[in-house]
Amino acid sequence: MNKSEILQIIQGRLSEKIATLERMISETRASNNETKSSMGDKYETSREMVQQEINNLQVQLNENIQAGNSLKTLNTNLHQKIGLGSLVQTDKGFFYIAVSLGDITFNGKKIFVISTESPLGKALNGKKKEEEFSLNNLKQKILKIW
Repeated sequence: MNKSEILQIIQGRLSEKIATLERMISETRASNNETKSSMGDKYETSREMVQQEINNLQVQLNENIQAGNSLKTLNTNLHQKIGLGSLVQTDKGFFYIAVSLGDITFNGKKIFVISTESPLGKALNGKKKEEEFSLNNLKQKILKIW
């Protein structure tokens, strides 16, 4: 498994999310300007709801930008113990410890990209090859670490 190539896929997916959020913020702001022709309390309520939506999108955008910045510091060298930047194969699947992003496909294999703060990320942290761990009453064995 080439962790550098996987990291590029993750960075690309994150860049797509950032671009989508930026577009959504821009479109929502534009729609907010269009509603100004309404009158009275309805206008103020609608405007406030749109502003809340913009704020929510901005929070998501900031989180994704921060995640992108943290990816730049990831170590793609081989790991002996699981931590940030580790690619892990268990008997249940592949996991890349980086940022919370969901799953990607690499060389026909599904890899779940998870953060160190996720329950699984916490359960894996510090473990070594051949160790077992349990999460939600599901036992898993660590087969390989990159």
